[in-house]
Amino acid sequence: MNPTEFEAATLPEGVAEVVFDAEAIGATTDRLAARIATDYRDRKVLVVGVLKGALFFTADLARALQRAGMAPDQITLDFIAVSSYGNAHRSSGEVRLLKDTSESVEGRHVLIVEDIVDNGHTLHYLRAVFGGRGPASLAACALLDKPYHRCVEVPVEYVGLEAPDEFVVGYGLDYQESYRHLPYLARLHPWVYRD
Repeated sequence: MNPTEFEAATLPEGVAEVVFDAEAIGATTDRLAARIATDYRDRKVLVVGVLKGALFFTADLARALQRAGMAPDQITLDFIAVSSYGNAHRSSGEVRLLKDTSESVEGRHVLIVEDIVDNGHTLHYLRAVFGGRGPASLAACALLDKPYHRCVEVPVEYVGLEAPDEFVVGYGLDYQESYRHLPYLARLHPWVYRD
């Protein structure tokens, strides 16, 4: 989407344009929550957000699940932190566990919540880690899918939006820890991250 003149004038330095605004993200979150709530209607689900990028999406998805009909006691939240980017704008492909979950996943229905699936390494790693811990079921939900540079084929049961083949920030996604707080997803000017 192209920003209006007002939006363009108020975009932070370095942000070229808004790709998905807050309304599009909200509608996508509600759509995903409706599907998930239907699939898990009789089960409790452990929603595991992948920090830091999926923080906002995980919180909004959990609230949307309740609006979609899941009872509060059906939803448990936990978080895991991994790193594959460092300070670069391209993944290194090497995934490191920085913080594990607090909850045990054994015998539970686990939903991994990702901000973006790009090359597939992070989600492949997480599915292997959780799969080895004996969950009752394991599924993944990603706000953004960016299939253009996929190195590892990995299942994503719930996909929100297809990301452009560009580096995007906002709504949890960052560039060197900046831009996460933006309420929309945006494309940066190339001069921001040019090596």
